[in-house]
Order: sequence, then C-alpha cells, then structure tokens
Amino acid sequence: MMIHVDFERTIGKIKPMHAVGQPPFTGGFCKLDFRPMQILTDAHIPYSRLHDVGGAFGSNRYVDIPNIFRNFDADENDPASYDFAFTDELIKALVAYGVEPYFRLGVTIENQCNIKSYHIHPPKDYGKWARICEHIVRHYNEGWADGFRFNIKYWEIWNEPENREIPTMNQMWTGTPLQYYELYDVTAKHLKACFGDSIKVGGYAACGFYGIFADPAKYGLDIEKREGARYCSAKEEYRVNFFLGFLDYLRAHQSPIDFFSWHTYGGVDTVVPEADFVDKMLREYGFGHIETHLNEWNPSHDRKLNKGTSYASANTMAMMLAMQHKPTDMLMYYDARYVSISAYGGFYDVVTYEPSCVYYSFKAFGELYALGNEVECTCSEDGVYAVAAADGEKRAVILANIRQDAEIVLDLPKEYRVYRIDADHYIAETEWDPSGFILPENTVAVVKNF
Repeated sequence: MMIHVDFERTIGKIKPMHAVGQPPFTGGFCKLDFRPMQILTDAHIPYSRLHDVGGAFGSNRYVDIPNIFRNFDADENDPASYDFAFTDELIKALVAYGVEPYFRLGVTIENQCNIKSYHIHPPKDYGKWARICEHIVRHYNEGWADGFRFNIKYWEIWNEPENREIPTMNQMWTGTPLQYYELYDVTAKHLKACFGDSIKVGGYAACGFYGIFADPAKYGLDIEKREGARYCSAKEEYRVNFFLGFLDYLRAHQSPIDFFSWHTYGGVDTVVPEADFVDKMLREYGFGHIETHLNEWNPSHDRKLNKGTSYASANTMAMMLAMQHKPTDMLMYYDARYVSISAYGGFYDVVTYEPSCVYYSFKAFGELYALGNEVECTCSEDGVYAVAAADGEKRAVILANIRQDAEIVLDLPKEYRVYRIDADHYIAETEWDPSGFILPENTVAVVKNF
C-alpha cells in the first residue's frame, strides 16, 4: 500500500477533530483538583464541551440552567438570583489550561426519567429562559455579576431533545418537537439580538441519524440499506424526522443558527454517511453555510472496547483522520472525564489511572493541529487512513489501520522517525523501512521529522 505525501502542497488547515466533552477533574475530600486538565494542554485540545459535567443533574452545581438559576420565579435581571460558584471554578480552570469552553445551555440527561423527571421539561416561559441564558453569556463574556471576559464563542441550546419518540421516556425533553423548535427560535433570536456575531449560537445536539440506513433512497443517498432495530426502529425514524422538522421550522421562522451539532456512536463506516446526510440536508434547506459539529462520538459499539484497547485508539484516530476530509468543522469525543466516572470515557486506564493509548491518539493528532497546515497525502486502501501536516521544516504524517495487517510503502526519507500507538505502545519509537513496513491491525503510526 503506497502512501504519497507532498509537504510542499498545502491543501487546507488541520481542523479541531480532537476536541472533547467533559474535561477531566476530581472533587476530592477538601477541594477541587483541576490538575488532570494538563493532559488537554499537552495534546493541544482546543475545546471542551460542558454537558453532563459533574455527573447526574450536573452534581447540582455545574453548568445546567437549574444549577445556575435555581428559582425560575426569581428576577432574572438580579445577580443575586444566580449561583455561578462552581461553574466559575470549572471555566476558570479550563481557560487557565488553554482550553476554550463550549457551553451547553440546558440540562443534564436524566437517565431514570421513567421513575421521575425533574429538569427536562420545557421551560414555562421561553422568553424568560432566553433572558437567563443572556445573563449567563454576559457573566462569562462581559463581566456581568462579578464575571469575566472569556469571550466564549460557542453557545449550544439544549441537548438531544429527540432522545426518545415517547415523551415520558425521553431522557432529555418531555415536550413535543414543536415546543423545542419554539424554544430554540426564541432563545437564538434573543441571544443574537443581544450579542450579534460576537458569539455563535446553535444546536440541537441531535442523537444521530442511524435511521437513514433503513431507506437511503428516501433521502437521495447512495449508501447501502441496513436492517435491524438500530436502523429501522420508530425511535430512529423519529430522530430523522425531528431533524427535518427543525430545519423546516428554522427556514419558515428565519431563526438564526451559526452551527448545527449532532451525535453518533458508530464507526467510520457509519459516521461518514451520516455526516454526508447532515451536510446534504443543510444545503437543501438553505443552511449550507453554517458550521457542523459532531460533538458526541465514540467509535466503540461495545463500551468495554473504550477502555485503553488497541481497537479504541486506532478507531478514534481513524475517525479523526477520516472526518478531516469531510465538511464537518469539529469533532468532540465523548468523553475525557477522569478515570472510570463515565462508561464512555476512554482517556484513562482504569487500573493505573494513567492516560491510555486512546489519549495518546488524541495527543498525536494534536501535533498535526499544532503544525496547522494540512498537506497533500494520498492513501489508496480502505481501512487505512492518513493525514499529513507541516509548519515550515516541521513535518508529520499519521496513519491509522483498522483492517488486517497492512504493508505500507511511504515515500519519505529514512531520517523520519516512526512512533507506534496501541495498547502496548504509547507513542513508542519503532524501526521502519520506507520501502515497506508492516502496520498491524488496530495500530496508529506517527511519522515525523522532529
């Protein structure tokens, strides 16, 4: 398999494909410990999304609107109505470690809503809810209420409102689709009227679009039809229709939107067609100019595979490399929480508490991101992904192999050094021959001259 690289031909910028959700920190017995965030700095990770922060109900302290504005009947113009204490500490730490917060305006998922739901209902006054959001933005960007001037860019309205098709079983939104569309419209218009282009407003953190595989021709997609409940269920059909209804509502009401955010937990073979579908629909509805963010993803269907395996490190890298070549503007891995707090978290070895090989894939991609300029790099085989970047004389290529063992021919001088990432090698230098070397299945290779 020939990998061709031309470091003299710049084709674009390396995008933030290695942003994350839920930054790592601990509570401790006496104080918060944000030192685990250093690994984000070391990996040049640019953004961390603030959703599900602190555990169930945002630990009753962080980020969620009911945690910041505890009494909805209070005066939204009075600083005394707000409790920013813990969210301030979290955001100050992120900024100190060079990571920009991506602020979700809404609530944490309530997984046991079948017993009782607390905060996932539509607000009783959309206008007031929007004004509460306004004051949160002012606190962090304009110094309101002894606040800050952090210039937080991205403000996301709610999360996964179409989580389930039955309102009483929906873990994020007990209202109807129309009620969410109205909440988005009222809030987005208010925030853009207040702050203009100084912030970017969007949503709705969609659950994903597996439903397109049940009948691809219906959406004009040239992809293979797939069977099974994962693709053909009423839940998945509801999610696709919710998305199309959202776009139709935005167009009819001229609702402002700077980015559309969505989620998926498939592998590259599933995510790439979903990303193409999102971009196709945005263009068809007149929103082809906005950013798209895949801000929850994790390619391991079996969560056991997330925890520091070669499969996880190679497949996460393959996703970042593949999506670099799609219109998607940003990926945010779910998630970077410390050690074993999250079933989805893959950044830490649950035995040693040390960063795992998955984290080192992100750190390796961060080197490309720091170089900045993507250069021409061609790869001819399915299952092997490659991206190259350069900054003057500093040059690097990353390869990810998620198929069987592959023999790689790389047209670079022997002076380049090769580093391997898998469950047994965390960026470990290895011998190589440009005329042909074996890249084992589920392995990442970093080739660079520095």
